[in-house]
Amino acid sequence: METAARITHDALTDLTSALTAACMRAESVLDVATEAAARIVGDGGGIRLVREDGRFSPMITQHRAQDVPEMLGEFLGGFSDRVDQGHLNRLRAGATIVFTSMDQQEFQKLAPPQHWTNLAGGRISAVLACPLISDGAFLGYLALARTTPGATYTDTDVETARMIAEHTAGALHTARSVERLRASEDRYRNIVETTLDGVWQFDRDGVTTFANAQMARMLGISREELLGLSVRGFLDNKGQQRLARRLEERQKGRSEVYECRLIRADGTALWVQMSAAPLLDQEGQVVGSLALVSDITERIAARDMQRQLDQLRRVDSLGQLAGGIAHDFNNLLTVIAGSAEVLASDAEPGSDVEAMAQSIMRAAASGAALTHQLLAFGRRSPTAHTVSVPELLDGARDLLTRALGEHIDLRFKIDEDLWMVQADRGELEQALANLAANARDAMGSGGRLTIEAHNTVIDPGGLEDEAASGRFVVLAVSDTGSGMDPETRSHAFEPFFTTKKARGAAGLGLATVYGIVHNSGGHIRLVSDPGIGTTVKIFLPAKEATEEPPILPVENLRGQGHVLVVEDQPELAQLVRYLLQPAGYTVTVATDPAAAVSHLHAGARPDLLLTDVVMPGMTGLELARELRAHYPDLRVLFMSGYTAGVLNPRGHLDEDSTLIQKPFNRESLLTAVAKALGTRR
Repeated sequence: METAARITHDALTDLTSALTAACMRAESVLDVATEAAARIVGDGGGIRLVREDGRFSPMITQHRAQDVPEMLGEFLGGFSDRVDQGHLNRLRAGATIVFTSMDQQEFQKLAPPQHWTNLAGGRISAVLACPLISDGAFLGYLALARTTPGATYTDTDVETARMIAEHTAGALHTARSVERLRASEDRYRNIVETTLDGVWQFDRDGVTTFANAQMARMLGISREELLGLSVRGFLDNKGQQRLARRLEERQKGRSEVYECRLIRADGTALWVQMSAAPLLDQEGQVVGSLALVSDITERIAARDMQRQLDQLRRVDSLGQLAGGIAHDFNNLLTVIAGSAEVLASDAEPGSDVEAMAQSIMRAAASGAALTHQLLAFGRRSPTAHTVSVPELLDGARDLLTRALGEHIDLRFKIDEDLWMVQADRGELEQALANLAANARDAMGSGGRLTIEAHNTVIDPGGLEDEAASGRFVVLAVSDTGSGMDPETRSHAFEPFFTTKKARGAAGLGLATVYGIVHNSGGHIRLVSDPGIGTTVKIFLPAKEATEEPPILPVENLRGQGHVLVVEDQPELAQLVRYLLQPAGYTVTVATDPAAAVSHLHAGARPDLLLTDVVMPGMTGLELARELRAHYPDLRVLFMSGYTAGVLNPRGHLDEDSTLIQKPFNRESLLTAVAKALGTRR
C-alpha cells in the first residue's frame, strides 16, 4: 500500500514539474494532464472545456491505455451532454461525479445510442468526472473511464483525480494568462512598430533605452546605434538648454506636449511634436521618460508660410491705405501748388505775395516727396529713369547727414566713371535713408557709416539668383555698429521683423529696401557679424547713358488746341484751366464723365482729353474708350494721384498709356500736354 502511495506521490510530483514546463501553452497543459490522468488513475481520459458563452467545447484532448476501444473518446466527449442536469450542476459547483459498476441501463443513459450495441458487453464500467476550477471559475472538467468489467474508483483514485484536476486547472489558468499576455505584447509590439510616429524611451538621464523603427528612421540612424545614445545629441541649442528642466518634470510625474527641433545624424533638421510622459516601474517609481514623436516639419513650414502670407496681407493693406492717402493728398497738393504758382506769376517780382506763394510751392513739393515715399513703401511702384549714382549720392548727402546726427561720421567712396542705372531716383533715396536709419540705431554710441559705389561684372551664378549676370553698379552701405547674429540675419528682410525695443519700431526698413531693390531689377546682399558691423550691398543693373530731351522754359511751352479736362474735384479742374489757358489752349471743363460725353454730343471737338483716372461712375480709361469710339483720332492724357505702378494691377491703364502724376506744376503740365498733342495714339 505504501509502495502504491509513494508511486502516486512521485507521479504527481512529476506531473507538477511537467505542467510547470508546459504552462506556456494551454494545449501542452491539456496534453500533459490527460496523459498523466489516464496513466495514473484510469484506462482513458480527456478534458472538455467551457467556452466563453458557457457551453462546452468538443473534447480537446484524449488519452487511452492500450486495448481500450476508440469509442471511449466519443463516450467521454458526450458525457456532459447526456448526464442529468443535477449531476451537471454539481460538477459546475465543484463536486466530483463518480459512476462505478454501471449496469446496462446506466451505461445506456451515458453512452451515445449508436454505441449501445457495440458497448453492450459492458467494456466501460466506471466513469469519473472532476471539475477544473481556478479562482472560483469553472473552466471545464477532466473525465476518466475504466473498461474492466465490474471496475470501480476507490476513494484514493477519486482524491488522486481531484489533485490532478486541481494542478491542471492552475496550470491551465497560468497558460491562458501567458497566452493573453503574449497576444497583448504582440498586439502592442505591432502597434509600436507599425505606427507612423516615433516611440522613444530614455532613462532618467536622457539615455535611449528603446526606440521603434520609425524613430530610428526619423533620426537617420539604426536602432542598434541609437540605443545608449543621449537625447541631448539630437537636440538643437534651444532644446539642449531645456532638456534638464524637461527631465526634471518627468521625475515629478508630469507629462508634457511640446514642439522642438531635432538634428538628424546627417546634420539636417526636422521639427517634431513630443508627447512625453513619465515611465514607471512595477513599484510605480519613475525610471525614465516615454515619448511619442510626430514629424511636423511640413506643418511648421505651412505655418511659417501662413505667417508670411499674413504679413504680406498686412503690407498689402497698408499699401492700399498709403496709396489712397497719397492719391487724395496729391489732389490737394496739386490745387495748393498750382494756385500758388498762379499767384506767384501774377505777383510783383520781389513782393511779399510772391515770396509767400513760393513758400507755399516749396511746402507742396515737400508734401509731394512724402506721398512719393508712401507709395514707394505701399505699392512698390517705381518710375524708372536713367540715374547717375554720383549725382544721387551727392543729392542725398545732406539728407543722410541730418538723419545720422553729429555722433556718426559719414564717408563716401565713389569710383570714377560709374555706369548709369535704370531706377526710380526717389526710391533709391528712400532705400539709402532707411539703411542710414538702421545704421544709426546700431551705432548708438557713435561710429562710422561708409557708402561706396563701384562698377562690377557678375558672371552667372555670382549672385543668389544664378541667372543674374552682366554689368552692375554696386552701392555698399557699411556701419561699425553692433552687427547681427545668424538668427537675426535670416529674418532681416522680413516685414515687421525688428530687434528694436523702442515703441513704434515697425520693422519695415530693410523690407522696404528689399522691395525697392528688387523692383528696380537689382539684387541685395547682407553681410553682418556681432560686434563687427553690417554691410548691405545693392547690385543695380547698369544702363548705357542716353540723351535726355531738353527741358523747355515755361515761356516756350505755349501751344494751341482744344483740351477737354475731366476731373471730379471742381477746384482741381478749375486750376488746370488756369494753368492751360494762359499758354494758348482752349479749355472745356467737366466734373464727371457723363458731362464730358454730353459735351461731345453737343458738338464739341476737343483735340486732347485730359482726364483723371479714378472717378465715380466711370474710370478715365473707360471714358477714353467711349469717346474714341466716336473720334478715333482723339489724343488722351491721363492724370492721377496714384502712380502707374499702382494703377496697372487694377487694370486701369495699359502699358502705352501716358500719365502725369499729381501733384504737378505748370511746367510739368504744359510739357505733358504739348507732348500728348504732338504724338498721335
